[in-house]
Amino acid sequence: MIKIDAGKAVLSANDRQALQNYQTWQASNLTAINVMASPGAGKTSVITGLLKSLPPGLSNGVIEGDVASSIDTDKLVALGFRATQINTNGACHLDANMIASAIKALPVAGPGFIFIENIGNLICPVDFHLGESIRLVIASVPEGDDKPVKYPGIFAAGDAIVLNKTDLLGHVDFRMDFFQAGVRAVNPNARIFTTSCRNNEGIQAVADWLMTKRD
Repeated sequence: MIKIDAGKAVLSANDRQALQNYQTWQASNLTAINVMASPGAGKTSVITGLLKSLPPGLSNGVIEGDVASSIDTDKLVALGFRATQINTNGACHLDANMIASAIKALPVAGPGFIFIENIGNLICPVDFHLGESIRLVIASVPEGDDKPVKYPGIFAAGDAIVLNKTDLLGHVDFRMDFFQAGVRAVNPNARIFTTSCRNNEGIQAVADWLMTKRD
């Protein structure tokens, strides 16, 4: 009896398409960033802040992933940024085939960045590579300081961890040392940034770091 691991087959096919996506962006002098977080952590706000903070002259775009609606895409377009929408209609993550379709809908030629806002989820997006060069994981103060301990996989996968909504420190129980220790336990090499999109604090440091990581 032959047993087929359907999960491995799906991931293998996804990885092949992810490589094609990566090569497409490379040919266009673009660096793709997979932005992962739970719902409400501030993915769109951080992306918007980064788009405003990156040096002028770059050609940037955003692929917005949501289960439903185009609220975030509409906001970005209204601000003058190039963005396209993916609705998964229930799926808890984006995959490389979805991104391949979005690339065609968002013709951007670099140099610049493509931000991919993944579905708000701390588990499902981790295993599905999209062709990105950088994985940016966003957490937020209101979520609590225990997320790296409870969801180690996504924090282990991040090239950088952004702790957002730091303007709420002091208003909720949050132990910064515990959070950082949790990140370091699973990902000792990741950069850790602290940001407040409300106060526009810390975003420039993330933008500067991204510029050092361009392909």
